[in-house]
Amino acid sequence: MSSRYLFTSESVTEGHPDKICDQISDTILDALLTQDPQSRVAAEVVVNTGLVLITGEISSKASVNYVNLARQKIAEIGYTDASSNGFSAESCAVMVTLDEQSRDIAQGVDQAHETREQSSEEALDAIGAGDQGLMFGFACNETPEFMPLPISLAHRISRRLTAVRKTGELPYLRPDGKTQVTVEYEDGKPVGIDTILVSTQHTATIGEITDEAAVQDKIKADLWEQVVLPVFSDLTVKPTETTRLLVNPTGKFVIGGPQGDSGLTGRKIIVDTYGGYSRHGGGAFSGKDPTKVDRSAAYAARYAAKNIVAAGLAEKCEVQLSYAIGVARPMSIFVETFGTGTVNDEILLTLVKDHFELRPAGIIQTFNLQKLPSERGGRFYQEVAAYGHMGRSDLDLPWEKTDKAAQLQAAAKELAGAAV
Repeated sequence: MSSRYLFTSESVTEGHPDKICDQISDTILDALLTQDPQSRVAAEVVVNTGLVLITGEISSKASVNYVNLARQKIAEIGYTDASSNGFSAESCAVMVTLDEQSRDIAQGVDQAHETREQSSEEALDAIGAGDQGLMFGFACNETPEFMPLPISLAHRISRRLTAVRKTGELPYLRPDGKTQVTVEYEDGKPVGIDTILVSTQHTATIGEITDEAAVQDKIKADLWEQVVLPVFSDLTVKPTETTRLLVNPTGKFVIGGPQGDSGLTGRKIIVDTYGGYSRHGGGAFSGKDPTKVDRSAAYAARYAAKNIVAAGLAEKCEVQLSYAIGVARPMSIFVETFGTGTVNDEILLTLVKDHFELRPAGIIQTFNLQKLPSERGGRFYQEVAAYGHMGRSDLDLPWEKTDKAAQLQAAAKELAGAAV
């Protein structure tokens, strides 16, 4: 008997209030790490009508202008006209209230400075996690980027929505927007697109069109032709005549951005990861330097899960890691393949332990997480602060590489043979 069900994921555009905050937080992180790779950063941002508040804890030798960084990012996103958005890079107030990181929290990581003369292995073991917590990484074979189809499509539509706004193809669009895609599954495989929802901020009128209903009809027709259909051009699963397209279901979306709703760093953690398709440990990414395992270990778990699926050892794989503050090695490692593995999960657990560096200092070293901002012109973390941290085929992200797949295949055969 076949099993049919629907699964939905959402994304938001870079102009969504929460995403404004994430991007400012990670722009600050990029600037600090570019000057001082050892910076300890926990930058939180709040936005509301006419206001940006930068708070948190930062310990760094870098000297940056937080106000200018915030204004530059807001302008880049597209908030440059207060009269049309109620929020503007030039006119908003920017308040900065930052403290240094607590010495009690920092000491587990600070041991690194006492181990420079030790061997590399001793140093890696000496540098503890910056906090306790649990992190999940996930991968599946539903898309070329090894991501679940619903979140992949939601991100594609959000990115396309921003692209047609910035290129002027749809000049009446404004920065704020949300997308949502409901995919139909049969026996665990995506077979159709049930519903596409797009809520996008827009001008009150479009050219000579002033009637609200006519404006929405125009937006819906344009989005179908210039946003939705191009997203599916290279996919086998496509919308059909039965697929519902919902656009601005309330009737209009003129007031948006921070004028319409407040924003806060770290409030879109499901958008940032797997769209609810996989579990989540609860820790946000943006504004945190890589000594925080909320961020770096989530990347490491994704790297492990993706390589397992890329190696053909499972159709779906989820890796959980947990850490204690000040302790380098994970407290626990768990691998789940949901019955799709070609070898048992115990073998995969052994592979993860043997082939992936999971100590915080080792993760930082493997992915070069402290130096990538300076190596990429001061822009790295801010690039993943919108449209997802995982599955980004448009960016060269070290945790998205599948360079261990062949090695895992060979090791799995050896372990499976030894178990017989």
